[in-house]
Amino acid sequence: MTTARQGLGARGELLAAAELQRQGYTIRATNWRCRFGEIDLVGEDAGVLAFVEVRTRRGAAFGTPEESVTPAKQARLVATAQTYVQTTGWTGAWRIDVVAIVLDHAGHLQRITVLQNVVGE
Repeated sequence: MTTARQGLGARGELLAAAELQRQGYTIRATNWRCRFGEIDLVGEDAGVLAFVEVRTRRGAAFGTPEESVTPAKQARLVATAQTYVQTTGWTGAWRIDVVAIVLDHAGHLQRITVLQNVVGE
C-alpha cells in the first residue's frame, strides 16, 4: 500500500471513530489483526460488539466506498471477527458494520455513512 493510500485510510479511520463515538459507540480496539486479516475498528454499541470496516474514497471514479466491500473481503471480515470473539471470550451478540466515507480531492469530508449489520455470519 502506498503512503498516500495509507494516509487516506488513516484519516478515514479517525473520521469513522469520531462519528461512531458521536453515535454512542465505545471504541474497544483499532487495527486488530489475526491470520485472517484486520478489523479497522472494534466498538461496542448498546451491548453489541461491532466490527467496523472503514472504506474511504476521494470522489467516485472507482465506485462508492460501499461497493468496495467485495464478497472475498466480507468472508475475511467474518473469519477475523470470529477469531476476535474466540480469542477474547466475548459471549454476547456481534455484527459487522461498514463506515463509508467520501472526501473531495482537497481531503474535505463530503459524506460519512454508518451501515450496520451489513455482513452476515
